Amino acid sequence: MSAEKAAGKTPWKAAGKAVRNNARKDAGKAIGKMAERVAAPAEGESLRLNKAIAQSGMCSRRKADELIAQGRVKVNGLPAAEGQRVLPSDQVTIDGQPLGASEELVYLMLNKPVQVVSTASDPEGRQTVLDFVPPRYRNLRLYPVGRLDFFSEGLILLTNDGPLAHRLMHPSHNQSKTYEVLVRGVAPESALETMRRGMVLAEGDRTAPVGIVAGATPRGNTVLTFTLRQGLNRQIRRMCRDVGLTILKLRRIAEGPLVLGRLGSGEVRELTADEVARLKQDA
Repeated sequence: MSAEKAAGKTPWKAAGKAVRNNARKDAGKAIGKMAERVAAPAEGESLRLNKAIAQSGMCSRRKADELIAQGRVKVNGLPAAEGQRVLPSDQVTIDGQPLGASEELVYLMLNKPVQVVSTASDPEGRQTVLDFVPPRYRNLRLYPVGRLDFFSEGLILLTNDGPLAHRLMHPSHNQSKTYEVLVRGVAPESALETMRRGMVLAEGDRTAPVGIVAGATPRGNTVLTFTLRQGLNRQIRRMCRDVGLTILKLRRIAEGPLVLGRLGSGEVRELTADEVARLKQDA
């Protein structure tokens, strides 16, 4: 008698037992998956909270995640959690305002001072453009349209009109922006011509032609007025750097149909009805 027979296990019996064991495992997995499908809501019935907020037109998913992390979002009166799913019947609020509820549309112009960030919030605790908004507007969900870097100043638009802001910031829009730039010393005409024609920046980006007018020379320095539509990140600063010009002051004085005028640094005003109409037409 073979060792396998002595143990009461023939090759055929051993193979049959292995098949039965595998079948039981597969059945167990299938039942487990069925139980999960029964217990979990169907994907079509619920939606990730950040996606629901983004679909409302209020902000992007990334911004929605920030609002959730900051504790500003509640679902059915309870603080929302990251990754939470919601149903159409759930009541979602942001800063106490029901999601999708209509609010007065507001359009503000700010003369941004230097050393202020052009965002709605700042993880480093620096002053933001929203810190200059008068108290009567602070219950509204205002956001800056576009940006000015930390050391630049001038005109920036704040609004809660999401669709308009999206159109104005879209790369295809190409809205003209005008800047007043004070550079050290006398700016050589050759440097101005290089920037006017368009150039390849040190980082490899190619700039489109730019309008540049040389103005007064206070205390031996030069005031340049730039008009551009391309809007690469820190474009003017990078262009001046690459042609050997040192910027002492950079201020945005116009954007599309909007003109900064005599608005003081840190001051805010509402756009006129005509300005809003022209802005929407331009968008």
